[in-house]
Amino acid sequence: MKVSATTEAPRSTGADTVVVGLFDGKGIPHDFEDGSLQALVDSGEARSKFKSLAVSHFEGTRVVLVGLGAREDFDLERARIAAAVALGRARELRARTLCWELPHKVSDDHPAALVEGTLLAAYRFTRYKKADDDPVLEALTISAHHDVAEAVERGRVVAEAANVVRDLQNTPANDATPTMLAEHARALASELGLECDVLGREQIRAAGMGAFAAVAQGAVEDPALITLKYTPPTPGATGPVIGLVGKAVTFDTGGVSIKPAKGMSDMKFDMSGGAAVLGAIEAIARLKLPVRVIAVVGATENVVGSGAVKPGDIVRAKTGTTIEVINTDAEGRLVLCDCLAHAIDCGAERLVDIATLTGGIVTTFGSVHAGLFGTDDDWCAAVSAAGDASGERVWRLPLDAEYAKALDGRYGDLINSNEDRKATSITGAEFLRKFVGDTPWVHLDIAGVAWNRGTEYAAKGGNAFGMRLMVELARGLTA
Repeated sequence: MKVSATTEAPRSTGADTVVVGLFDGKGIPHDFEDGSLQALVDSGEARSKFKSLAVSHFEGTRVVLVGLGAREDFDLERARIAAAVALGRARELRARTLCWELPHKVSDDHPAALVEGTLLAAYRFTRYKKADDDPVLEALTISAHHDVAEAVERGRVVAEAANVVRDLQNTPANDATPTMLAEHARALASELGLECDVLGREQIRAAGMGAFAAVAQGAVEDPALITLKYTPPTPGATGPVIGLVGKAVTFDTGGVSIKPAKGMSDMKFDMSGGAAVLGAIEAIARLKLPVRVIAVVGATENVVGSGAVKPGDIVRAKTGTTIEVINTDAEGRLVLCDCLAHAIDCGAERLVDIATLTGGIVTTFGSVHAGLFGTDDDWCAAVSAAGDASGERVWRLPLDAEYAKALDGRYGDLINSNEDRKATSITGAEFLRKFVGDTPWVHLDIAGVAWNRGTEYAAKGGNAFGMRLMVELARGLTA
């Protein structure tokens, strides 16, 4: 889709559909000559109530009026939602070119949010479906009194990267293999000038990553430890090296501790954290942000096979820690613990890991918040602020030595799961905490929000949760 900014009036852009927002207590900022838009407001057909819609026509141009609510409540997430709602009506009208009139007196980031909401809502995953005749939105323009081109371009880059992540998530596991993710990473590296390194099964073992290797050993598909490094094209990046670490279990049967059959098809989404990390470094590189980033993705299947790891097996992680495998369905932490250690060895000075780690977080937060755990208050606050700005909200939960005691091993240093099922999300985070040392670290458990989130711009399927948060985090570090 072509995305652009202009200082021309909306009707001058040639768009077949124009979107105009209505704030509480405010009239139409720029009406047509016949006063038809204000007449809709006066009649009560067009309302300022958030997400309300009305349609008018003037000399061949369709106009969608969308309620924005109170001006003081119109934050970036409301802008995304309003854009998604407006796009839905524009689709019904079979629009091909759309122009948003930027509401008056909004922040410099609102144009980006309008672009994100539109492009995310326009996403369709059709790779495995026959073509239909539904119209495709071909162009989006943001019309403003001043130049908003930078924000519009940023919104385009971020939203398009998020939609690539959604393609990776939605692709079935017979195609979205660890090898496919590695090939995707190599293609990004070639296009964007990133450093790329991919380790296969024997190299993972040789590197001492016995925990990661154990999860992969039951699968015919080869695992991949993917490392991408971004160095900004212009010198002067003096902030900490950010390590983004993602779990990419491309299909999770639960292993020998097999999951129930119902809903198992959704376990193709267990690679969502790794996909989000790949999307984040793509967007950061395309935006040329002045921050150094190391992205580490641990990709493997967790399946039942003749060589699969068994409950009671003891494996040795990269740090030398021995782990007794109590439950093979607690595999994500086995992958991540070695990936976190690897990121530190590669030079990461601040860490964010992101994973569909526990069912417990779904019970806690549903599909509204992701769980946040961390060792550094300032770093946790920065990640939380990035979540608020991106609309990918997180909520911090505690870490405590009393929870960590539940992971004390009888035959090894640690067990990978507490069988009493108490505080499973916290104990999962406490497990990972053992592998980060003094490096400031945040863990994001996204099991409840990675797919079927139900937002207006990403209702069903993968939604790339965490990708835009990580880009916003990187932007914040450069401010």
